[in-house]
Order: sequence, then C-alpha cells, then structure tokens
Amino acid sequence: MSKLLTARMTADYDGPLVIFIIGMRINRALKVHKWLPVIRAMGPMIAGLRTVTLIQYWRDFESLETYARARDKRHWPAWAAFNKAVGTDGTVGIFHETYVVAPAGHEAIYVNMPPFGLGRVGNLVPAEGRRSEARERMKQAGTAPDA
Repeated sequence: MSKLLTARMTADYDGPLVIFIIGMRINRALKVHKWLPVIRAMGPMIAGLRTVTLIQYWRDFESLETYARARDKRHWPAWAAFNKAVGTDGTVGIFHETYVVAPAGHEAIYVNMPPFGLGRVGNLVPAEGRRSEARERMKQAGTAPDA
C-alpha cells in the first residue's frame, strides 16, 4: 500500500494526456444475471476499490469556479465541514482533478444509456458510419493520431 500523504498536493505532469472514463448503469435491477457479469468484468480493470469517483461536466472553468466559491451552494459548506471535521488527520482522503479539454478534443459512446455525461451536455447523434468507431470519431474532431 502506498504511503498516505496528508499534505495538500498537486500533479506536475507535462506529457500528452488522455482521459478515459468508463462506467455502467444498471437499468433493470432484477436482471442480476445480465449485469453481474459486467460488474465482474469491469472489477479487475478498476484500481482502488476503496475509491469513489464522481464526474461532473461544466461548460467552462469559470462556471465551475463560481459554483465552488459560492457560499450559498452545496460545495462551500461541504468543503468547510470537511476541513473542520477531518482536515489533514489522514482518515479520509479527497481529491479533485480539473481537465480543460479543447473543443472537438473528445469522443464518446453510449449503449443502453439515457442521455448522460457529454451526451447530456451536448447533442446525441447515432454512432453510425463514420461515427461508429472511436478512432473515426476522433478523426472527425481532428485529434486522432492519423487525422
């Protein structure tokens, strides 16, 4: 197990970066025989089973920062309560990472999903023809290696 760092830290990284978020959604809870194998297959691919990750999509950094600093919104009181109750005593770790992705610097696929993530923020279109594969979707955005 890695050493627990209780100080405030940041990442210093200069190289190329790809953010890949994968997930699943159970649409029919009683069909355990259908979703349990998916969970079992995903489990070994996910490091850190003690970690919970939440994903939010914001249109720009200014909107995120305005929300985070607003005393009358949910983030500020929760942040203040965490600092008071836990601070840097090492019992609970928290993190956030903010990525600003250039326009057209992303692709997504959704199967058996309601509007979700980028598909909820933007428009959903059929993943057909030139949009059927991740590499092709990235080529259209001008960001695939052989674009």
